Amino acid sequence: MVITSIERSRKHKDKLSVFIDGKFSFTISEEDYLSLNLYEKSEITEETIEYIKNTVNFQKAKARAVRYLSLKIRTEQEVRDKLKSDGYDRECISRVIEELKAIGYINNKLYAQKYVFDRSKLKPMSKRMLKNKLLSKGIPEETADEVLGDWKFEDSDVARSLIKRKFGKYDLNDEKIKKKAYMFLAHRGFDSYTIREVLREFNVEPNVEPVDEV
Repeated sequence: MVITSIERSRKHKDKLSVFIDGKFSFTISEEDYLSLNLYEKSEITEETIEYIKNTVNFQKAKARAVRYLSLKIRTEQEVRDKLKSDGYDRECISRVIEELKAIGYINNKLYAQKYVFDRSKLKPMSKRMLKNKLLSKGIPEETADEVLGDWKFEDSDVARSLIKRKFGKYDLNDEKIKKKAYMFLAHRGFDSYTIREVLREFNVEPNVEPVDEV
């Protein structure tokens, strides 16, 4: 087998795509390419190719992922996207993901639990909106449902707390304030039924058009 050509990545200037016998074989950093004494028209063995794919690239991708995770907890999808953006191929990324999941560095359920807890403190919202946020970060739907199913606060509790916090000093029977309160809860993902029931607890009869979509 012969290295017939190499191409520098447009997105990752330090990465080279290596073609063996006219076909793409692997991507490698320029530093590793030179340290392994590879060059065009040189012969390369199957063992060397496997070493590059399974050891050189894998170890570098794993180290990159660990550094990325050391900054804060991430979802599997976030790590996958990061490694892809760094120029690693799909097979290498999958191997790294599986190893990091096996040793607990990647844990979607733990991420979802922390996300829900943090959001409940910083920016409370409905379970529906929380689920959409988790799904957008690559959390599987069954994991999101499990975590939110364990969450002890109901939407009505959260909405009631938000009304007290945001509008406690205002007259909720004032039409402008009433509309603001309604729209505020709607934009936090609460459905019309929950909003109306909560406002009635404050002796306010909602007369705002229902808003069920955020």
